[in-house]
Amino acid sequence: MNDMVVAPKATNVVVASAWMVGITLALFFLPLLNGLIGGFVGGYKVGSPGRAIGAAVLPAAIATAGLWAILSSFDHPVLGFLAGVAVGVLVLLADVGIFIGAFIGGFVSNRRVGR
Repeated sequence: MNDMVVAPKATNVVVASAWMVGITLALFFLPLLNGLIGGFVGGYKVGSPGRAIGAAVLPAAIATAGLWAILSSFDHPVLGFLAGVAVGVLVLLADVGIFIGAFIGGFVSNRRVGR
């Protein structure tokens, strides 16, 4: 009997990016946490910190556009410059969270490439 534990194969970078985008946009109401959670899941699925950071570039761009669209559709009473700054800060927090979460998820993944 062979008692070796075989780690599952790392997920494709595009699939991991899709997970990051989906989770980040679904949790749009949790600034910073949405990116951290999405990045962590995608980074964990992709299997290594380097691949996770690479996979996080596309979701950061898509999350920027998606969060802007979601938040601008609510037509908040804050006008002009203040509304733009508020949405910009929320998008920045999501993007930073995606990269941090992706690195952490890739680091703790048991699917690490080259093990």
